Amino acid sequence: MNVDFIQAIHDLAEERGIEEAVLFEAIEAALSSAYKRNFGTSQNVKIDINRATGEMHVYSQLRVVEDAQDTLAEISLADAKEISPTYELDDIVLQEVTPRDFGRIAAQTAKQVVVQRIREAERVQIYDEYTNRESDIISGVVSHIEGRNIFVELNKTEAILLPAEQVIGEVYRPGERIKAYVLEVKRMPKGPQIVLSRSHPGLLKRLLELEVPEIHDGVVELKGLAREAGSRSKIAVYSRDANIDAVGACVGPRGMRIQAIVNELRGEKIDVIAFDVAPEQFVANALSPAKVTSVNIDEANKIAHVVVPDYQLSLAIGKEGQNARLAAKLTGWKIDIRSESQVNLKTEEVDE
Repeated sequence: MNVDFIQAIHDLAEERGIEEAVLFEAIEAALSSAYKRNFGTSQNVKIDINRATGEMHVYSQLRVVEDAQDTLAEISLADAKEISPTYELDDIVLQEVTPRDFGRIAAQTAKQVVVQRIREAERVQIYDEYTNRESDIISGVVSHIEGRNIFVELNKTEAILLPAEQVIGEVYRPGERIKAYVLEVKRMPKGPQIVLSRSHPGLLKRLLELEVPEIHDGVVELKGLAREAGSRSKIAVYSRDANIDAVGACVGPRGMRIQAIVNELRGEKIDVIAFDVAPEQFVANALSPAKVTSVNIDEANKIAHVVVPDYQLSLAIGKEGQNARLAAKLTGWKIDIRSESQVNLKTEEVDE
């Protein structure tokens, strides 16, 4: 140990945000173990490092007892009195046992401890940083692929995009920059595991906040969001200010804002719906792009009975029922869709 080493400890502590005392205590504890290991002893020792000069001493610690049985841990009161008449029973007597060649072992051990502590501190810093970014959007570069797991390089660490959080049909290539939603940050033995998602509805929500200043500023409210990742989404927006067109703000001039989000989601269709406090109108809006003839609300059963023109039926239901399914999820109403012909036929049957 020397002054240069002490200065290095000081600089590292300041740079990494680790307390100097924590580093020194860790080094001293490790040196105690190294002493026992290298010199084949179970002797109870104390390591003392001078914080200013770096000078190091090894002391055996012997408890004062009436009659010592274990000479590695105990010293008789009579022998202790010979060292200093002030010693009493249960006092600890320190005797220097610093080996001549202990400096080399000390330097090597100290280096290992410092490296380990720095890694631990970095893991804590990374965990704290990314825990605070849970439910946020993050940008990274695909570093490598293992099986179906995609690993994404972030600023100081690596995140994982699990198969369940990927979008069916999306292909990820090493070197490609992607945006993802920080789903969860877990403490793991080898450091924090950051789990990303490309399929979570939160990704669309965060992209809207990034692209639409009115949503970020709270001028336009995002009232609901329904997403089938990689295929289609519906969002409901609203503004308390009658002078602001909530839908227009999200779509942007010439559709530029919503198109930027569609591009980021690799072609996922996004329907921007005007929220309405009247459930009949909200359900009608949610079935866009289909035109609706009428909506009858059954409050008791939470069902919206919708009538559409015959030529709009397939559009209202959507491919494999997707449009109706997303509309139901967005509005919170079960939606029963019938064509005008179906309703008229049923009316005629009742009349007969």
